[in-house]
Amino acid sequence: MGKGAGGVSIIGGADGPTSIFIAGKGGKVKFTTRIQNYFRKIKRNRIKKRIIANPHTLEEVVEWLKREHGAVEVSQQSHNYLEQRKSLKASLIMRHRPDLLGELINLEPPDGEDMEALKAFCGKIQERCDRAAEIADEIFPIDFHIYEIKWAENDRMRIGVETVWQVLDGSFSGDEKTMKQLRKLFKKIYLYYGVTAEDIENETERYKSLLGVLCS
Repeated sequence: MGKGAGGVSIIGGADGPTSIFIAGKGGKVKFTTRIQNYFRKIKRNRIKKRIIANPHTLEEVVEWLKREHGAVEVSQQSHNYLEQRKSLKASLIMRHRPDLLGELINLEPPDGEDMEALKAFCGKIQERCDRAAEIADEIFPIDFHIYEIKWAENDRMRIGVETVWQVLDGSFSGDEKTMKQLRKLFKKIYLYYGVTAEDIENETERYKSLLGVLCS
């Protein structure tokens, strides 16, 4: 069975699965797509009714991961950690302190298929990421950790936790059967993180993130 890779990122509070509309002639949405979106909406509303307030802090989530699933923290000197931290910091700065990035915050992809223009655009994206990484933690603090759960010899889940801006995300890899089990585990982890009554009432980003994970 072939290997696959999957991941869940909860940065910014994903608002559930995205409905993909496929336009046919005349711009009409295909009937099968409308049916899929209809059932997706039913599933989403059913899940919303099941969400109850049962919150835990990220610190409690980490302790639970260690105790119940043998999670071990990944070295903060590892290449994987450093790359993920850099990417996360750039994303958080773009969301919370875009003023720190100046003119690099508003980058528009080029029209058409001009390879040189596309290459230049990718260069600007990298420049923005590098500039974000250079911003001192005193100006934009970040407390990021990665915890790994080994599932089998070559299968594992990695949970990213950022405590300053309250980020919880995950990635995992394995064959089809393993991926199904790991997705189920991630939902369990995010349910343990949970939401408050206020999150539910106001449909906060934390609530939307939980709903997005459960609907995936």
